[in-house]
This record gives sequence, structure tokens and C-alpha cells, in this order.
Amino acid sequence: MPLYQIHEMQHAALAPMRMVAQAVHVLFSNPLLPFSYTHAAKSLVAGADLFERMTRQYLKPEFGLLTTHTDCAGTVAVHEEVVMRLPFCDLLHFARDCARKDDPKVLIIAPMSGHYATLLRGTVEAMLPDHDIYITDWINARDIPLSEGPFTLSDYVSYLRRFLAYLGPGVHTMGVCQPSVPMLAVVSLMAEDNDPNRPLSMVMMGGPIDTRCNPTEVNQFALTREISWFETKVVHAVPAGYPGRGRLVYPGFLQLSGFLSMNLERHADAHATYFGHLIRGDGDSAEKHREFYDEYLSVMDLPAEFYLETIREVFQKHSLPQGQMIIAGRPVRPEAITDVALMTVEGEKDDITGAGQTKAAHDLCCNIPERLHLHHYALKVGHYGIFNGRRWREEILPHVREFFRFAEKEQTRRRVL
Repeated sequence: MPLYQIHEMQHAALAPMRMVAQAVHVLFSNPLLPFSYTHAAKSLVAGADLFERMTRQYLKPEFGLLTTHTDCAGTVAVHEEVVMRLPFCDLLHFARDCARKDDPKVLIIAPMSGHYATLLRGTVEAMLPDHDIYITDWINARDIPLSEGPFTLSDYVSYLRRFLAYLGPGVHTMGVCQPSVPMLAVVSLMAEDNDPNRPLSMVMMGGPIDTRCNPTEVNQFALTREISWFETKVVHAVPAGYPGRGRLVYPGFLQLSGFLSMNLERHADAHATYFGHLIRGDGDSAEKHREFYDEYLSVMDLPAEFYLETIREVFQKHSLPQGQMIIAGRPVRPEAITDVALMTVEGEKDDITGAGQTKAAHDLCCNIPERLHLHHYALKVGHYGIFNGRRWREEILPHVREFFRFAEKEQTRRRVL
């Protein structure tokens, strides 16, 4: 029996137990029941909560960014608008009431690597006060009918070019992790074509431009297996019950298993701590745990064509740094880029993208003037800390914000000359 179908059957088989767990939670947390105040009842409620959360399927989260604070107007409303719909991705705009016209327009390219774009909620939230933000909102492949055809790395690059054409000249691009490669590819092709819609700047954050530099466990895993292993072991057909029935995908639950296994002890400790918070009634700490894992455990399936091509071209053949990447029949030449500012960001404790892998983009973009290059190395920061959390807000974002402004001043200077 196919693995995906087995996974669905296991989830269905646990449904009665989840219902029992929910009933236990409701019954023994009832404040009118004297027994609910005992340690035994609190333990039962905590255990039921933990079981239900560990066996449920997490749906796509909401961004939930309803307001932001601007210098010019104080607290203003934020409205999510889908401004462009494509079969595999929506272009989402966070429109702010009373936004300043001179705020940099930024296209955040979210990774298609298992999590939804909402993983970048903290990224968007921190940038909203003084940036006009758009983001790629990738769609779960299991929800895309077979009639829409396959989705490859070339299609990914084509989508980015269509988004940039919609946004027009003067936009900044930010690729978080995996999108750094297709972002560099699309800008290279646009530069070679002298496309007026090419961006003013590129910011690459923890991206696998050249995974030969300081290879991590993730990189080694891809190198030690033939592409045929990935085709037979981790690619499965979407089962009945979903719009994408029959589509070959890399299931999100397999990617999540990989994420968890990399730091299994840390995740186990986090859930044990959560159990303790529930028993002690530490609602604030328990809620922070729920918020994090509601996001972390929400995963999506990837189109098999895109997944396999990324493994082969980025992690095994290193096509981009070796000058061998072909997109839609065209070679990708980063040396064609001459007027797009480039910033790279790496974290000292990044265990997914090793130090130097993102910085390698600067050597590939050898014809960008030196003044338009910037590399930021964040000390004591892991992969997710590059774009989320306190260090992102306080130590990394100020450099990104300044870099965007610098790129715009450089464009104005070139026009005057």
C-alpha cells in the first residue's frame, strides 16, 4: 500500500482517540468540577492536550497581521490582497492604510520547502512599518489538479519573472533560504535581456547558492544518495480525497519528519516542558509553545518535479556555481548582472545552510560594482533566527533596511549621470 495512503489511514484511525482526548480535556478542565483542581486531573488534561496536538493534521495558518505601526500615521490597518493568482502560487500584498509612497517595495520570495509562507510571518511583521510588502504564497501541491500540469525549477523562475513584471521597475527582492537560487537565476536572465523590470536589489538569506562550502548534514544527505533513491523512496502520489489526486509529490509529512529528526531531543524537551506548563497553569508559556508548533507542524506537499530537480541541480550537481544551470533552455549567467545590488546574510549557527554557501553569490556576480555588494554574518544566529525573532528584528533588519535605501540612492545617482 502506498505510503501516503497509509499515512492518511493512520490519521483516520486515530480520530476516535482524538475525540476521547478532547472529551477528557473538556470534562476535567471544567471549573465547576472540584476534581479538576487536583494534580491528577491537571495531568489528564495536559496529556489529552498533548496527544491531540501530536496526532492532528495542521491546516495552513493565517498571517493574521491586521495592523502595523508607522511613523507617519501611528497604528494603521493592514489588508491582505491577492493581486495575482497562478496555479501553484498567489502573489499576496499587505496593503497598509496611509502608507508612505517612498517606502521600498519588496517582494519576499518564500521558500517552497515544506512550510507555508506564513513561516515568514515574523519577517513580514517586522518589515511592514516601513516597507510595501509582497510575498509569494505557494499552494499545497496536493490541492492542485493534475490538469494544471507539472511544476519545475524553470516554472518557479518563470513565476518570479511574471511577479516582477507585475510589480514593475524599482522593486527589491528578498529570497529566504531555498529561493535564493531561482532568484539569482531570474535576475541573471532579466539582466541579460536588459529587462526594465529587473529588481533594484537582491537580498539572499541563508540560501544554498554553493553547497560545496561547509556542507551541512542536509547537504551530505543529498550527496550520499542517487536521485533514483529520492524518486523511489520519498515521491508518492496524492491519494483520493484531495483535488490533486494522482499528482506525484514530496509529501509534507516526510519533510516534517526530516525537520524533527535533526533536532529530535530539543523538540522532545520542548513538549515535555509544555506538559509541565499545562499542569502548573502557566498559560502564557503554553500559548507560546502552541503558537510556534502550530506553525512549525503545518506543512505542505511539494511538486515532485520541482523537488527532484532541486536535489539534482542544487545539492548534487552544483549547477549554478559551476556555470551549468539551464532554465527553460537558457544558460544562467550571473556575470550578466551589473546594476542590481546584492546583499547576503548568513548565521553562525545555521545547521541547514553552512557559512559561505550564500556568500558565494558575490563571486558569481562578478560584474556588480563593489559598492553594491554587502555581506552580513550574524553571530550566534541559527537558520530560522536569520529571518525571525529578536536578532532578526534588532540586528539584521536594520542592515537590510539601510541596504534597500542605499540601492535606491544608487539608482537615482545613475539616472543623474
